[in-house]
Amino acid sequence: MSPVPDHVVVVGAGIVGVSTAIWLRRFGARVTVVDHADPGEGTSHGNGGVLAACAMLPVTAPGLIHKAPGMLLDRDAPLFLKWAYLPRLLPWLIKYLSHANAADTRRIAEGLAPIVVDSVDQHLALTEGLSARSFVVPGEYAYAYADRRAFDAEAGSWALREALGFAPQLVEGPAVREYEPMLGSGINCLAVLSDHGHVRDPGGYVKALARDFQAMGGTIRRARVLDLTLTGGRVSQVETSDGPIVCDRVVSASGVWSAPLLVKLGLKVPLESERGYHIVFEDARNGPRVPFMINAGKFVATPMDAGLRCAGIVEFGGLDAGPSRAPFDLLRRQVRRAFPGLTHGKEVEWMGHRPTVPDSLPLIGQVRETGVYTAFGHHHIGLTAGPKTGRLLAGLMTGRPSNTDLTPYQPGRFS
Repeated sequence: MSPVPDHVVVVGAGIVGVSTAIWLRRFGARVTVVDHADPGEGTSHGNGGVLAACAMLPVTAPGLIHKAPGMLLDRDAPLFLKWAYLPRLLPWLIKYLSHANAADTRRIAEGLAPIVVDSVDQHLALTEGLSARSFVVPGEYAYAYADRRAFDAEAGSWALREALGFAPQLVEGPAVREYEPMLGSGINCLAVLSDHGHVRDPGGYVKALARDFQAMGGTIRRARVLDLTLTGGRVSQVETSDGPIVCDRVVSASGVWSAPLLVKLGLKVPLESERGYHIVFEDARNGPRVPFMINAGKFVATPMDAGLRCAGIVEFGGLDAGPSRAPFDLLRRQVRRAFPGLTHGKEVEWMGHRPTVPDSLPLIGQVRETGVYTAFGHHHIGLTAGPKTGRLLAGLMTGRPSNTDLTPYQPGRFS
């Protein structure tokens, strides 16, 4: 069999799918991207825009089991639940919370580190020679705390980040306002990280990447993927609402909607949506000059072309229910506290779905020897890890293996 596939179908036109498609084209494969929506219209549109190289710590931190009930009852806590969804969620939630301990947190962080720590370099490599390069802005990323005590309360998290290569520069007292004059008086300690960056417009970035992919000879089709056809145990065709597509490889990269396609391959992936929220304060003035993680509300504030995007929140409520009002209200309260001088035009709200599996490790690899590859389950790190994920998969499919150990991401763990 040729080391380069004859035709790869990538299912999903978000950052992970389009990144995979670009690297496959560079490595000589014929590629078709299929999605029911235009590129960059889903979760990739709504993320916080930070190239968060230090984002290897899972939400399931030690102690979450004991903290979660109180957080759900606290109007200022960034955790929400649609209670009617709890019976359906509960089996998944039990597995998810079983990882909220120190040993699993370290294991997951060490598993995620290889696909996030060099995020900026990976985005720059992805966009080398492409029009989409202009969207990538290398720079600093700052965590904002009320005071040193609040920072010290997360000493365990920072020790783990430091062990994996990210030691912050602490800024305290009057130096906080020198670093960022627009911060409110309730923020008096910053943990500043270099070797990060952000994207000026995440949705626009993915659309630009998709245009670059087409200019490289790639094909994009707008259709719903309905099924896979296997011949002799290997994929031979993708069935879509626009007709069949003959192929010899498939990449499943449609985020939280990826799991049903894999059932016939013997994978029952316990995939849930961590519903995320953002508000774009258009034409914002007196906001931050670099991205900030505001610790009190666990949201990021990122300067973008359209204005200031404030994004975060974790809500469990499935795929079908509409947005809740409380997360938007919380974001607005926290933004006013963090940036009291902020002025802006229209406010644009958004809610979307982060694809999350119980062990917080994405699925990256081939399903047995079927020719079907997985590239989903990135929860909060889709934008950060998308280009690296795509590069790793393209290398696997074209005889260019990397020195990255893909064992933590093996899809077979859900067989």
